[in-house]
Amino acid sequence: MRHVRGFDVARPLSIGMLVFMMLPLVFLPLASIFIFGTSNGLDKFWAALTAPEAVFALKLSMATSFWATLFNVLFGLFAAYVLSRYNFLGRNALIVTISLPTAIPTAVAGFALLLLWGPYGTLGRFLAPHGVQLMFTAGAIILANIFVTFPLAFGVIKPVFDTMNRSLEEASATIGATRWQTFWHVTLPSLRGAIVSGALLTFARAVGEFGSTILVSGNLAGRTQTAPLYIFAKFNEGQIEAANAIAIVLALFSFLIFSVLFVARDWLDVD
Repeated sequence: MRHVRGFDVARPLSIGMLVFMMLPLVFLPLASIFIFGTSNGLDKFWAALTAPEAVFALKLSMATSFWATLFNVLFGLFAAYVLSRYNFLGRNALIVTISLPTAIPTAVAGFALLLLWGPYGTLGRFLAPHGVQLMFTAGAIILANIFVTFPLAFGVIKPVFDTMNRSLEEASATIGATRWQTFWHVTLPSLRGAIVSGALLTFARAVGEFGSTILVSGNLAGRTQTAPLYIFAKFNEGQIEAANAIAIVLALFSFLIFSVLFVARDWLDVD
């Protein structure tokens, strides 16, 4: 509804104010890493990006984020189904518990995992005599990523379950389809957009995880050093170009993921 006739002065002023506020908060910080990263030439940038330790850190981040995303999407799908379809004592407590990692500082998450799975931890002490060491390995990074991104896929999928029209499922049951057939052929296709969105958000968050992984991984170059840890280590060593090269890659990767979510939203919303 239009509240004014003719030229609406509030429109350009509002847009200008929005852009002005975002300049120091978002645009300029992001632009700075690109300006600095290419200031010494693209050859220097490429050399920093293709250094063996940098390539390893990127590969490790992608691999550990993939497995954490796979687990959390499957868990989120299962948990959303159970908590949307059944009412039982403690249901709300489970929903709150699943959502809790969103509010817990990531450093606390890493510390908690150390206390549980570390060599002297509650469960880790029983694994150590058998030569099983979970902490300070790639497995520990996956575990930390799972914990930190635990609620993301669930939080996207469950609202779709809650608002889903049950008539198609009921019709499927009346023609003799089993519960599994109904889920696979009727329910799951309706969740396509939520599953893809949850997976992309989870993966993007896992790739950028820092606070918990620095505690559980040991930050060992060429072994357990992820891309964010690589940036932190190189910055502390004074190798700004090396840190900046990986920072550019992560920034572009995040932009790509959210661009896909935005451009493909019509496809993702198809029922």
